[in-house]
Amino acid sequence: MQQSSSAAILSGAFDKKEVLLGYQKRWIADDSPLKIAQKSRRTGLTWAQAADDALDASKSPSAGGTNCFYVGSQKEMAREYIDAVAMWAKAYDKACSEIGEEVLQDGDKDILTFVVYFASGYKVQALSSRPSNLRGMQGNVTIDEAAFHEHLAEVLKAALALTMWGAKVRLISTHNGVANLFNQLIQDSLAGKKRYSVHTITLDDACRDGLYKRICQVKRTEWSQTAEDEWKAGLLKDTATEDDALEEYYCVPKQSGGQYLPRLLIESAMQPDIPILYLEAPKGFLEWTNDQRAGFVGDWLASELDPLLDQLSPELSHAFGEDFARKGDLTVLAPLEIGKDLQRRVPFLVELRMMTYDQQRQIVLHIMRRLPRLSGAAFDATGNGGYLAEAAALTFGTDLVEQVMLNDPWYREWMPKFKSGFEDGLITIPRHQDILDDLSKIQTINGVPKIDRSKNAGGTGQRHGDSAIALAMAWRASLMDGYAIEYTALPKSTSRWDGAASRNFNRPDDDDDYPISTKGGW
Repeated sequence: MQQSSSAAILSGAFDKKEVLLGYQKRWIADDSPLKIAQKSRRTGLTWAQAADDALDASKSPSAGGTNCFYVGSQKEMAREYIDAVAMWAKAYDKACSEIGEEVLQDGDKDILTFVVYFASGYKVQALSSRPSNLRGMQGNVTIDEAAFHEHLAEVLKAALALTMWGAKVRLISTHNGVANLFNQLIQDSLAGKKRYSVHTITLDDACRDGLYKRICQVKRTEWSQTAEDEWKAGLLKDTATEDDALEEYYCVPKQSGGQYLPRLLIESAMQPDIPILYLEAPKGFLEWTNDQRAGFVGDWLASELDPLLDQLSPELSHAFGEDFARKGDLTVLAPLEIGKDLQRRVPFLVELRMMTYDQQRQIVLHIMRRLPRLSGAAFDATGNGGYLAEAAALTFGTDLVEQVMLNDPWYREWMPKFKSGFEDGLITIPRHQDILDDLSKIQTINGVPKIDRSKNAGGTGQRHGDSAIALAMAWRASLMDGYAIEYTALPKSTSRWDGAASRNFNRPDDDDDYPISTKGGW
């Protein structure tokens, strides 16, 4: 690669003798620790990154050499990238090994990688998209077609850990929907919330720097502006829709992209002062006695949850939604306060991880008994969730508690109603990245808005759209036909069973299940 003046790099003027085009040079010249390129298809930016990595890996330690790791979304991309690195090494006249294959151990799986070693002692290695492959590594990381990685958040988390010791992270991709994490990082960076350097390379930008002229040079055809215009028009015409053309060639992410609730719609419903309570079962919790587990949770309820329940208005009706998980994902409990103007507000959320069935039941019944004027509850009764849903129905009655089997018909009926709450400005939820990520998991799949199957890492561990389901359940519960029953409690009885009829179930002394007639609600 010939040396170019900084003026030439900035101008992007096409020169047949130059190997790299202007936008490729500007990308390499940017030495920011973190940088992102949103680009048109087939602009050769990954090829330019291979040039940069080959140069970095060929340097001695004193000259700033380092290992370089490439994470693509497909095996074919990895091989193509390593081929480009080897080609650049030969062009630089740098001593390097032939392309080799190495096997990484990832648990019980063998992961094939492609690698080139340099005489400097450093290497360029193409890894799979499994986040664990970066653990223990040190060097610069390039994440290619980042918007199409199934677990981008986890891969990025692993890559950013390497920056503690001076490594650099590069993200390169075309867009894949407006709610994709890749686009969110770009928008946050442009807003000054994150420190990524952002490069934008549209089809027009690339052509101004000579992309089509380079194509003509390689194909040995004559360039003309008319031919270039026709070529660009053909590319755009071949896409299925105008939105596809804008996303593929002009860095405009589509609103669709499978996303059901637009990010701006979600954020407009968020409020920063709504607490999210988190409780994870301590290590060895299953080996504790029943009384120890119940006592541990009881103390947590008294210290953390009861102060929030005490703040609820007795004048307002409340609904309750739940999404169940026993291991891996979260159980999320979502009460919903219904204002006199029918505005729904989440007063707090509860997230439980690895909590036993009985203690989940303890927490759920405690909350429901203390929600003023409880008018409806909806539970995820799919699979093991049926236990908790049934416990609530047996305690509060099947008229008050709906046990939901999550399937396409339910999603098809209730997700549009849930979305209307955001569109009409009738719902207020906590402002938190995990909640935003969960709601972004609602995708239109084969015409049905539902949670997609991919998982993501949140602030407290693995998530699978858990709070999105709980909030949708709470919204559904708020539209149930139940109503609060007004009553005046009788004086306290010395007989437990005499007192059961007059007990204030909004303030229980224990976790007993009393049969309750709920025809019409509370």
